Amino acid sequence: MKIRSTALVKGFRQSAPYVNAHRDKTAVIMLGGEAMTDDNFQNIVNDIALLNSLGMKLVLVFGARPQINRALNQYGLETPYHKGIRITDSHALEVVKQAAGQVQLDITARLSMGLNNTPMAGAQINVISGNFVIAQPLGVDDGIDYCHSGKIRRIDIDGIQRQLDQNAIVLMGPVASSVTGECFNLTSEEVATQVAIRLRADKLIGFCSEQGVLNQDNEVISELLPTQAQPLLEAREAAGDTGSGTSRFLRGAIAACRAGVTRSHLISYKKDGALIQELFSIEGIGTQIVMERAEKVRQAQIDDIGGILDLIRPLEQQGILVRRSREQLEQEIPRFTIIERDGLVIGCAALYPFSDARTGEMACVAIHPDYRDGDRGVMLLNHLKQRAKTKGLETIFVLTTHSLHWFLEQGFLLSDVSALPNTRQELYNYQRRSKVLTLAL
Repeated sequence: MKIRSTALVKGFRQSAPYVNAHRDKTAVIMLGGEAMTDDNFQNIVNDIALLNSLGMKLVLVFGARPQINRALNQYGLETPYHKGIRITDSHALEVVKQAAGQVQLDITARLSMGLNNTPMAGAQINVISGNFVIAQPLGVDDGIDYCHSGKIRRIDIDGIQRQLDQNAIVLMGPVASSVTGECFNLTSEEVATQVAIRLRADKLIGFCSEQGVLNQDNEVISELLPTQAQPLLEAREAAGDTGSGTSRFLRGAIAACRAGVTRSHLISYKKDGALIQELFSIEGIGTQIVMERAEKVRQAQIDDIGGILDLIRPLEQQGILVRRSREQLEQEIPRFTIIERDGLVIGCAALYPFSDARTGEMACVAIHPDYRDGDRGVMLLNHLKQRAKTKGLETIFVLTTHSLHWFLEQGFLLSDVSALPNTRQELYNYQRRSKVLTLAL
């Protein structure tokens, strides 16, 4: 008898919270022309259609730089660059319009596929393009006339929003008209960034050839603040990299985050399913540029002890937490994670690893009474889960007398004392009768 795998069920359950979280959220997707020449492009289109079917409001902004370059070469035309921007004369403009138009039609056709043997079988997707952007000329800079290269003058945000409210995908390209009826060549990153900012989008999503922004060891940097991303961008530009997908995304994401777009994601157009994995899993797969917040989750330092004590002492007096002396806390401070807001410790939790048993204890969880109406407990849990994974742990456990239901809501399962590591079983206080819960990572 053939045994069928249930791995899909586990993955589906893990992604379900993200389905709810992303429904009715607005995302601007910046898709460079390089992605459209990759063998994985149809999978990206299918995943975009899937996001639409799950209730996300999508604006898809495409670029066409390699397609334009190829067409210009065919016509024997050269277009120099000034400060990273193509100088588009009248002859080049006709080629730009032709190449961008072909890309727009190709994307529309792919999003309209409804064949039974495709992932979009039975899909009813409306793809809307229009004159949502009004352009103006860049003019002359340092004596260089940009000709028909332009910048954004106005965006019809209300018109875009009406289409999104009808569950349509809004498709926008790098060519826009002006109030005088002329056409101008824009950069796709400017269009995507400004649309995301003015639409107050929840996300800006970009694609590059790598998995995301890489560090010096060629490892993906999972998260960056704008202040951290800025020097990385400047280093790339100083090295002459102004036109790669990564550099274009960083420019847009930094501006977007500083203007209020809370998260920007950079993923690979070569990796099948990268868009889905980035949005519907805890770890993601690429790089996030996140808006700087008044609250920070970070590892505790010795100077935080006073704030932690102020936070946990009332809970210790109520018998909710086990009492810790200041000396004990000083020794254990590297195990603590805190949430800091304007210099005040408003949340804390500790992770005590039991490496031999590949598990760890989440303990001393506390949130300031004035800040318990948010998801700060979840923030601490997620941070400790990541720390546990980096230590090679496979599970975490908690002992609680008052917060049983909260931990159950976060996916913990009831267990018993025998499930604890031997050294922790020996320290179990049978008078407190704490409930034991475990969570697989």
